[in-house]
Amino acid sequence: MIPVDDSVESLRAEHEALMQFLYLAPVGLVQADLDGEIVMINPISAQLLMPLSPDGCLTNLFAALEGVAPDLRLQCREYPRANGMVFEGLHIHLRPQGLRKATPQILSLTLLKLDEARVMAVIQDVTAEVRRERQLRQSDAWLNAILTRISDYALAALDRQGRLCDWNESIARVTGFDEHIVGSPYSIFYPRDAMTDEHLLDRLREADHNGWSMDEGLRLRADGSQFWCSALIAPLPDREAFGDDPNAPAFCLILRDISDKRAATEKRRQAAFCDHLTELANRRAFFEAAELELDRAAHTPRSLALIVFDADHFKHINDRYGHPAGDRVLCDLANVLRDTFRAVDTVARLGGEEFAVLLPSTGIEQALASAERLRAQVATRLVAADGFEIAYTVSAGVAVLNDEGLGIDALVKRADQALYFAKSQGRNRVSPWNPELATHENPPPRSRHAG
Repeated sequence: MIPVDDSVESLRAEHEALMQFLYLAPVGLVQADLDGEIVMINPISAQLLMPLSPDGCLTNLFAALEGVAPDLRLQCREYPRANGMVFEGLHIHLRPQGLRKATPQILSLTLLKLDEARVMAVIQDVTAEVRRERQLRQSDAWLNAILTRISDYALAALDRQGRLCDWNESIARVTGFDEHIVGSPYSIFYPRDAMTDEHLLDRLREADHNGWSMDEGLRLRADGSQFWCSALIAPLPDREAFGDDPNAPAFCLILRDISDKRAATEKRRQAAFCDHLTELANRRAFFEAAELELDRAAHTPRSLALIVFDADHFKHINDRYGHPAGDRVLCDLANVLRDTFRAVDTVARLGGEEFAVLLPSTGIEQALASAERLRAQVATRLVAADGFEIAYTVSAGVAVLNDEGLGIDALVKRADQALYFAKSQGRNRVSPWNPELATHENPPPRSRHAG
């Protein structure tokens, strides 16, 4: 039988060894209970998480991360096993600070369920690694487009304005279009609302700058059917021989039918860029899209609109009907957002009941009209949950950046100020940002479930 004093000494030694491991570990480590209350945290985690804490106190892991990873509680609650890995390497895209050239920070979060009472979070800054992965992914896509399945290619020449210069059998084989498309912009292969005139030229500029430009997504055949396609644009090496002729071939367009790879592609995209609950774009996808749009606007000035939506009185919905019912309301709102906006817009869930829509090449009047259309539609809906029919409304703030040299943070701040004003005026309304709102007291940090 071990003496009591020896048992206490043994426990003390184990605790000291664990604390030393936590403090010396090269990654962030946080131990918490199932409600997220932090039991132990090492300095790296404190350094990474402190800027995220709304009140500057790190007492609850889920509360600290709620604004950027709103579904941690839900995923932990739904994890079916007594212990194991809840998820691994979840990327958390933090809001860039300052001007548009600020580099976004990306954290990797792994959550382990230790037992019925404890969880362990592993946190790392993977900003540099993600940037390298993106470059490698683009290189792999370029090589695959060159080396695989030649029969699935459509090749066409484009002029300096992105218009098709010629037609050949490969275009007919992949898309079904005939020679009547000569002279049309290459956006003829894209679904409606999936590309703006500015985006068409952006791709050409990016091809000139990088040597090539590639994207993947749904494309159109002549009969109106859609297929999953990889589209590569590259500048022609001998185009200078044509001088300044605006109708001469300047770029090569390669369309490749990759429908057979869509499932794997979508699975990777869902894991990296989709919100767990609503399947909309997540914060990472939103800020990457915003960074790209701001870079494009810097080269070719155009307006960029942002609408921030917030479900009104959402805490009341959660308190009265329960969190699962609240989740159904959020999913219903996500569906309305998805159906209302264009394919070229980025519709994202930023956290809790806050959603954002980024609208390229959109002015204030068009953005206000779109926001009002969604607000009115939501006000007529009922969400069925556990025998109840739940009515809800949304408020919205709208802001637009023109040629002002500001970053996404400034745009988000303006939209937030407009949203706060809409709520202060009674909710269930849309408000545009104006300079007078910037002189008012800044809105207090909103609880993601305050409504």
